[in-house]
Amino acid sequence: MPEMREFLELPYAELEELNLRAKQQRRERVPAEQIQDERLKYLSAEHRIKAVTVLFSDLEGRLHMLDYDKKFLLKSFDNLTFDGSSIRGFTAQRESDLRLSLDWSAFYWAPADIFGPGKVLVFADVLNRDGSPFSADIRGVLKQFSNEQFAKHGFTLNAANEIEGFLFDGIDAEQRYHETGRFEYVNTGGYYHSLPGDPLRSFIDTVAEAQRAMGFENEKDHPEVAPSQFEINYTYGEVVAAADQIQLYKLICRQVATRMGMTASFLPKPVVGVNGSGMHTNVSISKDGKNLFWDASGEEKMSADAWKFIDRILTAGRDVCLMLNASVNAYRRLDPHFEAPNQIKASAVDRGSMVRIPIGNERSARVEVRSVGPDANPYMVMLSVFKTGLDGSISEAKDLRGGERYLPDNIYDALSDFRSSSWVKAMLGADVMERYADLKEASADRCPRSLGTFVKAPEVQFHHEVYNQFLWNLF
Repeated sequence: MPEMREFLELPYAELEELNLRAKQQRRERVPAEQIQDERLKYLSAEHRIKAVTVLFSDLEGRLHMLDYDKKFLLKSFDNLTFDGSSIRGFTAQRESDLRLSLDWSAFYWAPADIFGPGKVLVFADVLNRDGSPFSADIRGVLKQFSNEQFAKHGFTLNAANEIEGFLFDGIDAEQRYHETGRFEYVNTGGYYHSLPGDPLRSFIDTVAEAQRAMGFENEKDHPEVAPSQFEINYTYGEVVAAADQIQLYKLICRQVATRMGMTASFLPKPVVGVNGSGMHTNVSISKDGKNLFWDASGEEKMSADAWKFIDRILTAGRDVCLMLNASVNAYRRLDPHFEAPNQIKASAVDRGSMVRIPIGNERSARVEVRSVGPDANPYMVMLSVFKTGLDGSISEAKDLRGGERYLPDNIYDALSDFRSSSWVKAMLGADVMERYADLKEASADRCPRSLGTFVKAPEVQFHHEVYNQFLWNLF
């Protein structure tokens, strides 16, 4: 039977070329109007595109997607609305309508074998009914902060993340955890060890190829310390683009795993007794192409401004912990027996420190915040790290960088620190701060208060990334 459909399916090399060009436009801050005009002309001319997938994230960091018919979108891109009351943490039913404003610079050509043929992706900002920024859209808040730093000081905020995850046997292994009570490894080789063609290596290779095609500019990938654990690294990006890539990274991993009959999990500690998964967040600030964190004669070859940045993060370590460790399960990872970064200090060598100073040079000098869980809202992570590092206060405590202070070891202590923090209130606003805390408390209250020595079903079942709307509606 002859092929009836004619949908866009591009070779990976062509996808990479298109995505790298779009990435360069974003890096060069090409005016939004120019990029919008270019994208609209492209969509109009490319008849093989059937739909545009629009992406936005809720307050907890869950990625939401809507497919708009291309012809409809071309006519209505400036008047896209959705029901905000259906998104947890957004709006009440009485004030439900919200708008989506397409961020045409955050436009991606996607591999057809992963996302389906005839589709392109674009991120969106969430707006109020009147077109003003929606305060619970943390991506929009981060974007505004980044733009202000560039406009006022010429600063470019750079970030790269090392996102660890687990690959488990079976589809929907997290959703079925309350039935099975366990996760099944697909590989038990360990750090850097897997054979070509085994399930974990095949998964990593497939994800890395898709990332490369989407302009990620890969660096290295490998199995991690724990059995069936993986990490796929890619290069630095401007802060909003970097956070977008985290969302795409997890989406690609989940999609590839599902197609292989497996589950990619970003729970921070899905299995007790082995190393958990982190999302080490490497950050730096540049101006006119110069890395402001580098100083060849400074302590650990870091500038005085970089050390002030670090000191502000350490000062607010407990205040922002809930933003970096966003689930009940995340506090299992902050266990000192498994290289847990739970000490509120900075070190060039101690991997138990919240902040590490990696070996660097004039180009790569950076600050690594190690305490971040891979399930945290990436936009909230970037906002809390950069805004705290640039605008926070510095404690006068003498043991600030090397003392015996620790991050909370349970979500209730983290909630208490979060709610009592004047700094977090100033950063997020009272309303968004309380909405976020209420969401975290609602999840925590469905779980046993004591973590204990094995992963409880509710901490997976009611996790914000595993979220099952049917189950939530039973409460």
